Amino acid sequence: MRTTRIATIAVAGIAALTLAACGSSSDSATTSSAPAPTSSSAEASAPAAAGTIVEVAAGNPDFSTLVAAVQAAGLAETLSGTGPFTVFAPTNEAFAALPAGLLDKLLLPENKDVLAKILTFHVVAANVPSSDVVAGDVDTVEGSKLTITTDGGIKVGGATVVTPDVPASNGVIHVIDAVLVPADVDVSAL
Repeated sequence: MRTTRIATIAVAGIAALTLAACGSSSDSATTSSAPAPTSSSAEASAPAAAGTIVEVAAGNPDFSTLVAAVQAAGLAETLSGTGPFTVFAPTNEAFAALPAGLLDKLLLPENKDVLAKILTFHVVAANVPSSDVVAGDVDTVEGSKLTITTDGGIKVGGATVVTPDVPASNGVIHVIDAVLVPADVDVSAL
């Protein structure tokens, strides 16, 4: 079922986001459909991660909200898969900046598909280190494009990459300062 595959991919993306704070190394891969952002930032000097994006995220208290969201969306297994994934991972602080009550609504079982759509919007099905990022649009696992700019640092859909290149066994995490929502998702309707 397409929804199950998307949810699985979303979980993988969330797991990758979680790994942004702590990571392990992985082979690099790039997508051919769209350019990835480019930055002269040095790769994070974190030691190799002990596990997948989800495992790395779960081991970092700054990603407890992301991990809870990935689990609620049913994406943990997907994001623990072989990948490769690039996850733009929002921190707990980024989730806290959402409108009051929105996160609680997203975590409800009846909003699982919307949550999975939002989470997979943070995931690219390739391992793209910051050194390979170029300005342009990239395809997300969710199915729509995410705009990346590189003027004054890497920005993804308006969020700033605050910590690039957190490695994981199945991809890379770039920590961001905001939660991204696809244009076709109306969170006010929840």
